Amino acid sequence: MLQRGWDFVDVVLVTGDAYVDHPAFGTAVIGRMLEQAGYRVGIIAMPDWRDPDCMTVFGRPRLFFGIGSGNVDSMLSRYTAFLKVRRDDPYVPGGQAGKKPERALIVYSNLAKSSFKESRIVLGGIEASMRRIVHYDFWSDTVRRSILADTRADILAYGMAEKSVVAIADRLRDGKPLEGIPGTVHFRREPVEAVTLPSEEEAMASTGYLLK
Repeated sequence: MLQRGWDFVDVVLVTGDAYVDHPAFGTAVIGRMLEQAGYRVGIIAMPDWRDPDCMTVFGRPRLFFGIGSGNVDSMLSRYTAFLKVRRDDPYVPGGQAGKKPERALIVYSNLAKSSFKESRIVLGGIEASMRRIVHYDFWSDTVRRSILADTRADILAYGMAEKSVVAIADRLRDGKPLEGIPGTVHFRREPVEAVTLPSEEEAMASTGYLLK
């Protein structure tokens, strides 16, 4: 920030992995997309989640915290399929295990909220994508609610979210609501009208083919 003459950043991206400026790492891609769109971006890689001030490095972002756990679900980074604690983490310098907390999205979001109560939280990455709706959690052998509820985030961008995140930044900059951005999930106060999908027979009939 000092080198660039910035006294604030628009977006702070948080990742549980080391920062590698390569397209195989989602945080690098999202950061470059936001930068190209004209936003000031700060990145906190592998924050010390035991330190309550770990999210204050750049101060409060003007628009939002973009939080992801890294290239692998944080529970999978922590445990094997046999629930044994892993001894290494390939996305950390030296392969050192234990740098990323369990359920990293929840931990990082709580830390950001505790430091900057009014900040917006945007979730992204593989852990957010897989847990965006009610889901079975192997590690606890329970059905868990959407990660949005556990993190109290404002919105979640799933899949390849480069365009979605830029759209989120644009709307927050312009003071517009976040509803309706493709590739995102958010809570609504009003129920959405249910959509009934056609049966296989109806779908085939609509194409002119008949099932035998």
